[in-house]
Amino acid sequence: MQSSHAPTAVLAVFDDPTLVAYGGLEPLVRMAERCGLPRLVGERIRLPATANGVGAFPAAKVMALVAGMAAGADSIDDMDRLRHGAMARLFGGVRAPSTQGSFLREFTHGHVKQLHAVARRLLPQLAAHTPLLPGAASIAYLDIDDTIRRTYGYAKQGAGYGYSKAKGLNALPAVPSIPLAAPVIAATRLRRGASGSVRGAASFAAEALRTAQACGADGLLVLRADSAFYASEVITACRASGARFSVTARMNASIKRAIAGIDEDAWAAIRYPKALWDEEDGCWVSDAEIAEVRDYTAFTSRPKKQQVTARLLVRRVKRLNPEAQVQGQGELFSTYRYHCAFTDSPLSLVDAEKDHRRHAVVEQVIADMKSGPLAHLPSGDFQANAAWLALAAITHNLMRAMGTLASTFHTKATTGTLRDQLITVPARIVRGARRLTLHLPRNWPWSQAWRQMFAALHAPPHR
Repeated sequence: MQSSHAPTAVLAVFDDPTLVAYGGLEPLVRMAERCGLPRLVGERIRLPATANGVGAFPAAKVMALVAGMAAGADSIDDMDRLRHGAMARLFGGVRAPSTQGSFLREFTHGHVKQLHAVARRLLPQLAAHTPLLPGAASIAYLDIDDTIRRTYGYAKQGAGYGYSKAKGLNALPAVPSIPLAAPVIAATRLRRGASGSVRGAASFAAEALRTAQACGADGLLVLRADSAFYASEVITACRASGARFSVTARMNASIKRAIAGIDEDAWAAIRYPKALWDEEDGCWVSDAEIAEVRDYTAFTSRPKKQQVTARLLVRRVKRLNPEAQVQGQGELFSTYRYHCAFTDSPLSLVDAEKDHRRHAVVEQVIADMKSGPLAHLPSGDFQANAAWLALAAITHNLMRAMGTLASTFHTKATTGTLRDQLITVPARIVRGARRLTLHLPRNWPWSQAWRQMFAALHAPPHR
């Protein structure tokens, strides 16, 4: 590619009032309105009335924040990207970044919980209006995990050093997923940086499970988590919600005794379709062996009613590096590395173990959010950041729903890809015959998917 004109023949003037840079925001906002997001915000969020009117019109401000995040904003100042060209002709109620920042700083813990209630009610509406979770009635999974969103300086309220040894805030998402579609976000919670992973996880898991069930996951629903959530409270909350669980078990003395009791003939060889990177041994692993203990009782140090009996799935990988052998644990643990999952899944050993390893899908969602709105926690106020996290989850779900209406490819694309191909589409606004027309670029590579999404969202709603 090269310039087709001499440098002196090219001029650039920012003077066209009919252009918008994000033509894909029109169908996204229409879908949010069709699924009732402004109505839910108006019903649920009750900010105090102030002299400057910061708490007034919360629905308009939430919609502007969600639209800005969908367009790529990862800070409050970035919301200014909504105020250009013909955006005021295409949308009403776009607020200045300073207004939106003041709005977020008005949030208290109670207001954040109200925003969580909005998100919980919006997701089932998105699932009802779009094929967001196809097949959820048969089998679905809910993955929970936490991550440290790193912060800098001294102005971030609640920041501290957590398990990653990095200073930041602890974000906890719950991610429903099915084999046929990309995962969405059922619930979020922002915690202080020094919080333990399992703190509050039981009530959080129960809340997320109820949301997943409201989305149609009323068949086999399995909660998956890593060893940080291996706790009696989490598993009890899961069972009380009518769901199954599959949680990585910590290697303790009881589990070592259970592994030692497995007969050598009980091990079955498996081969991974794709090799896994073993961080401890520093090599790729594609072969392993699996076995199970049918009736393993966990949490035996707890009272009888808090103990849980279920299956213990064990995977062992032969150590290839003699120098990496663990010393002082006996021959059993010097020859193999063991990984255990505690579960009451009704699936076979091979399928249950394979499903548990797919828990890593939650990491993809966390990475997706960190490459978008969660690239920063924009405020020094803790509750403002908690509201920002909840809004980021709402935006994620809206974009996922858009992708399901566009094409099969966009159903599983990352939100970054959805933003580039469906949202960031330049358009010229023309008014005539009492309607607005969006003139989009000729030969846009994803025009067919965009048209399909646009037509679905402008068709009369189903009764």
